[in-house]
Amino acid sequence: MNIQFNPEDFKCKRPFHVEPTNIVSVNDDMQRVTDEASAMNKRIHYYSRLTSPSDRALIAPDHVLPAPDEIYVYSPLGTAFKVDSCTDGYGKNSSIVTIFMIWNTMMGTSILSIPWGIKQAGFTSGIILILLMGILTLYCCYRVVKSRKMIPLIDTSNWEFPDVCKYYFGSFGQWSSLLFSMVSLVGAMVVYWVLMSNFLFNTGKFIYNFVHDINVTDIVPGTNGSNKVICPSAASGHPPQNRSVMFSSGNDTGFELFEEWWNKSKTVPFYLIAVLLPLLNLKSPSFFAKFNVLGTVSVVYLVFLVTIKAAHLGIHLEYHWFTENDFFVPEFRILFPQLTGVLTLAFFIHNCVITLLQNNRNQENNVRDLSIAYFLVGLTYLYVGVIIFASFPSPPLSKECIEQNFLDNFPSDDIMSFVARIFLLFQMMTVYPLLGYLARVQLLRQFFGNAYPSVFHVLVLNVAIVGAGVAMARFYPNIGGIIRYSGATCGLAFVFVYPSLIYVISQHRAGQLTWPALIIHIFIILLGLANLIAQFLL
Repeated sequence: MNIQFNPEDFKCKRPFHVEPTNIVSVNDDMQRVTDEASAMNKRIHYYSRLTSPSDRALIAPDHVLPAPDEIYVYSPLGTAFKVDSCTDGYGKNSSIVTIFMIWNTMMGTSILSIPWGIKQAGFTSGIILILLMGILTLYCCYRVVKSRKMIPLIDTSNWEFPDVCKYYFGSFGQWSSLLFSMVSLVGAMVVYWVLMSNFLFNTGKFIYNFVHDINVTDIVPGTNGSNKVICPSAASGHPPQNRSVMFSSGNDTGFELFEEWWNKSKTVPFYLIAVLLPLLNLKSPSFFAKFNVLGTVSVVYLVFLVTIKAAHLGIHLEYHWFTENDFFVPEFRILFPQLTGVLTLAFFIHNCVITLLQNNRNQENNVRDLSIAYFLVGLTYLYVGVIIFASFPSPPLSKECIEQNFLDNFPSDDIMSFVARIFLLFQMMTVYPLLGYLARVQLLRQFFGNAYPSVFHVLVLNVAIVGAGVAMARFYPNIGGIIRYSGATCGLAFVFVYPSLIYVISQHRAGQLTWPALIIHIFIILLGLANLIAQFLL
């Protein structure tokens, strides 16, 4: 949590005010506050919610605020932080840190599906679409950043993008932004559950075979040699589960029993419930935030893995512009909207970009830093997607064998892939409770005014979210499909429709709307709508 305030601007301290006399202990790093201080803070929050953020009528007056050296920040997590000093009204992060934060926030599970998306679109059209979608989503994100400043005569310095939507569209904007935000959060949690089941299955299989000295070969086509690549979906329309052949003279019965109880879709997704459901019910998941650096480590390791694999496998490319053969796909394919759906989520940061940029020390560099971050994200996606597609060994395998999770193209006994799965599994198990906490805060606070109204409310919500993840891992373990559906759905609102509509409305009210601007932004909205519809047609 980055907490910075301008000591010259008392208004920015509202309504987070805790009297120093109410701090139980000032010697601890995380200082607990008394019930009196907590109740006072809740009353201030309650009064501030009776009116819109733009109405200052129920804001505490300046004279009741203490001196800057006596200011504490009350956190909903039950802690108080002392504000020591500030240099200006914004954050202390440099441009480099801001760029890295945006890159780290945007890089997620979508990177695993980029090679599959390029295969679905075609190699040439895939590269073009990554570039075009990066530019388009960057522009829409720029419109989000500028949306607050287009509201006249109102202090919008503490507003988030849902507040802007509420200002322009009323309660519809408020509730629809909540709905699409929940779609993005729950969609991400479902993808996480499917991937965690996949990684846990392959990790457990590797460990069991290693401990029992069992040599196992999956019954799927693949290459020979030390850098083996497999095609799990070649035998049928869906990936096989546990079908394998054991070549050792070990305990056949024990191995068959293991395969029966360690199944990718029938058993492993249910085992995760015992670990993750209790974690979701914690009031504060702040402990898991300390492991956010694992996300960066995982992405860096994936880039390293892709580079090493490509160096050993070589480049396998042939250009067939509109026709395909047994080993290669056309350069342009009608399935390209499947990649645009994945990319909508891959470049999605629009619902939190204002918060990230508020911590930038030099606010005049926001647009530049955002553009550099998008460039780096697009470069990372291009590198991983192009290298995996180009180095995939065709022949003997067809490019159609590239899986929705490209790690599935490496057998479970591949050491580098095993390390990658371990990294990603642990990282996702620490991020999953954070995503659940965000979903809980957004939904329950909207309906009940409290992020933790009772254990029953929280348990019902978490059981529903976990149930969705288990159901998808059991019956539809296709992360590429889940990513493109959720990405196109939440992207329709936050990426395409709301930023464009808000810009058109604000320009119209200011009397500055031109026909070219109107046509361009209507076209952007139509693109988002077509992107969503195409996901269900292809």
